Amino acid sequence: MSDTRFSKPLIIMLFGSAFILALSLGVRHGFGLYLVPMSTEFGWSHQVFSLAIALQNLLWGAVQPFTGALADKYGSKKVVAVGGALYAIGLLLMSFSSTGVMVNLSLGLIIGLALSATSFSVLLSAVGRAAHPSRRSMAMGIASAAGSFGQFIMLPTTLLLLKEFGWSSALLITAILIALIVPLSLLLKAPMYVAPNNTQSALHPNQPALSFKEILVIAKNHKPFIWLGLGFLVCGFQVVFIGIHLPGYLTDHGFSTTSGTIFLALVGLFNIIGTYTAGWLGDKYSKPKLLMGLYGLRGVAIIAFLALPLSHWTIYGFAVIMGLLWLSTVPLTNGTVANMFGVKYLTMLSGIVFFVHQIGSFFGGWLGGLNHDLTGNYDIIWAISIALSVFGVVVHFFVNEEPVVHD
Repeated sequence: MSDTRFSKPLIIMLFGSAFILALSLGVRHGFGLYLVPMSTEFGWSHQVFSLAIALQNLLWGAVQPFTGALADKYGSKKVVAVGGALYAIGLLLMSFSSTGVMVNLSLGLIIGLALSATSFSVLLSAVGRAAHPSRRSMAMGIASAAGSFGQFIMLPTTLLLLKEFGWSSALLITAILIALIVPLSLLLKAPMYVAPNNTQSALHPNQPALSFKEILVIAKNHKPFIWLGLGFLVCGFQVVFIGIHLPGYLTDHGFSTTSGTIFLALVGLFNIIGTYTAGWLGDKYSKPKLLMGLYGLRGVAIIAFLALPLSHWTIYGFAVIMGLLWLSTVPLTNGTVANMFGVKYLTMLSGIVFFVHQIGSFFGGWLGGLNHDLTGNYDIIWAISIALSVFGVVVHFFVNEEPVVHD
């Protein structure tokens, strides 16, 4: 029996991935705090900033399969280093943005490209390749939890920077922090896990390796893979809508900016528990069934939040529940892809599923701002979020994680 313990190179990679995700996702989750100060200073409607966020998410998803293919071919280390440099450049340009075109170029285009190289698909795939199959989901959960810790730390930090230095200087300081991703990428060098006695090779010694094109054709024709991607669309819509517009929703109801920041910070804190637990459970139970439960609970939580009188207790209680469910979908979804197709092309295939996630993110971010500009509230988008939770439960009924391609 092979040793299932984490190897030293994998542990080093986990530390590197943890810090990179904490920086990348921590800064990204704080973008919603810039909506009000930038819109107020330049007289923008909410839709201007929301469109930039929506474009960021759509572009991030659209290029993710290609970024993933580059990481599969040339290694995660190089791709993440380039992404870190782009991220810092995007933040620098955003700090000088005074028009919708500039904010779309910086926050939308450049940072969208950067996130495709410095977020879950590339880093979790690198971790998943290096981990023993029986510990793969847990390893991904540990790395995912780090992104949540970054959210917990960076949100109050961002709010403090905004209050002390203003939005432009806050972005300049954040750009310096993001530049640390470049040297941290050097820690991503753990090799792919290979079983001591590779039974698949012994059974099929002359079986040729599949090409990118062949694996794409197999994935395209595998219906559970399609259903999995559609389920991930739900996650994208809900997470981006709530992450970007919940602070504004609370402001509309008379609460301070601090309340929205505490909400998002609590989401990040409890998501540490949620993602780690999801990864641990994913190694023991059916990941599609766990995903059904997660999406169902999200719908129940949203209904309860809207039905109960709005107070600090209900706001922060909703934050705790959503935190436990926030990115718990990520290690379970990526782990399902790994079980279906193995890990050789995991980054690319996870990127395809993530693209569908980002289509949901685009509409969650953009429609939230559009709905608010047209009606002064978010009622329609809340209703869509609840309906999508039901959809998320249903589609995962048709997902199974049986292997289609073996490593």
